Amino acid sequence: MPALESTEAQRETAPLTKLPFQPISKSHILHCSYDYWHPKYRSSTLKSRIIPLSDAFLSYLREDGIILPSETPVLSSNSTDNTTSDGWDEDPDPDPSLKFSEIHQQIKDTIAELGGLVAPKLNWSSPKDATWISMTKNSMECATPNDIYLLLKSSDFITHDLEHAFDDCAENDPLRQEDIKYVLVLRKWFKANPSCEFRCFVRQRRIIGICQRDLNHFDFLFPMKEHIRDTIQEYFDKKLKGSFPDDNFVFDAYLPEPYDKVRLMDINPWAPRTDPLLFSWLELLTMSVPMLLLGIPESGSSPPLPLSSSDEDTQDEDVEEVQWKPELRLVRKDDPEAYSFASPQYSAHKLPKEVVDASLGGESSMREFANHWKRMMDGEVEMQGASGDEEEENAAV
Repeated sequence: MPALESTEAQRETAPLTKLPFQPISKSHILHCSYDYWHPKYRSSTLKSRIIPLSDAFLSYLREDGIILPSETPVLSSNSTDNTTSDGWDEDPDPDPSLKFSEIHQQIKDTIAELGGLVAPKLNWSSPKDATWISMTKNSMECATPNDIYLLLKSSDFITHDLEHAFDDCAENDPLRQEDIKYVLVLRKWFKANPSCEFRCFVRQRRIIGICQRDLNHFDFLFPMKEHIRDTIQEYFDKKLKGSFPDDNFVFDAYLPEPYDKVRLMDINPWAPRTDPLLFSWLELLTMSVPMLLLGIPESGSSPPLPLSSSDEDTQDEDVEEVQWKPELRLVRKDDPEAYSFASPQYSAHKLPKEVVDASLGGESSMREFANHWKRMMDGEVEMQGASGDEEEENAAV
């Protein structure tokens, strides 16, 4: 018996290379960039500020290592003596924010404007895979520019935005990676209720599927399925259906209590890079949708009148046609995804905590760690088994 309200055949997943995807246009990727769609739907989004990024700032994000600006002003000195009391030469790292001082100050001002706490993202991705390194662990809550820089520079998702935004796009598209105007998005921080987040899949300007974003079981959602689906559908029909430039896309909706309105959280590409969660991409691409609903009638059009009528025609007059609705999938209590038997989220992006700690200590700490590791591999130092608690502290990047 399948755990989700769908058949096993529906959940079958095929290799991405065999999925019947049309080539993704680079324009579609740009249409899903936050700075493109946010001005259109500002009234239903979270309070946000968008900061255009300079080449110097982007270079800082791309640099290896994590060097953060000083939290306190450093007094300048004319002294050229960089020798410490123990005789070692000092080679202090320069403040990286000096190269993008205007942006650094703008980030400070925006954090203050939005109440002191923000959540950052770039054009498409949030650094949610790097929350392990945050001062407020497992949270994207940021109170200072350094909190933001630490998350951005530790995230593989951000690296994908910077280096691979046009991967898997049509080769004959003239747009280049260099044509992307990168931005930093700072959204006013609020503690989201994960049970209120839903991912919605749009094909040919129709929502064909809706599912939870958080893969935990929430029993109270099941009696509200129809209400949740109707609320999302009504929002889509009014706000997104006729205004978003592409026929196919994915959007994330947040329904705060009492679940009667929608906050638009994000718009994602209709592409394998977007997680289908409780669906599979093969299923979404091949899902059968009634033909009558695939066409969008022109405004003011009406169905044709019957050519003739008779007493025999009246036998079906009391039969009301049931409107087709997209499936809303929720994690049921007996679904394995509702339990923590599987690998932790973003487990593919993990490094041992010792490596992370060494990287934060600078080049000398990394060198010391590498030497110690080599000695262990050579058998000169006995390996220490990690305890259960130490294994749980492994950090994701």
